[in-house]
Amino acid sequence: MPLQPPGPDTRWRCTLCGNLTRFDVVRTTKAREYVHADLAGAQAVEERELLEDVVEHVTCRWCNAVDQVELVPRPA
Repeated sequence: MPLQPPGPDTRWRCTLCGNLTRFDVVRTTKAREYVHADLAGAQAVEERELLEDVVEHVTCRWCNAVDQVELVPRPA
C-alpha cells in the first residue's frame, strides 16, 4: 500500500522499534527532464520536473520491518 512521504510537519517512524532516521524506500518516479548533450555526446540534465512520485513501501533499516512505518509529527 502506498505511503505518504514526510512533509514539512511530519516524519517517518517505525512502529516496531521506534527508528526515526534509517529507511529503505522503494518508489516509482515519473519526471520530465531537459537534457543537454554536448558535441561529444556527454549528457547533463539541466531541468527536471517531477510529474509523479509514489512511495511503494518503506522498510526499517534497524529491525527490517516491512510496511510498519507511520507518519508522526516533527518536534517543534
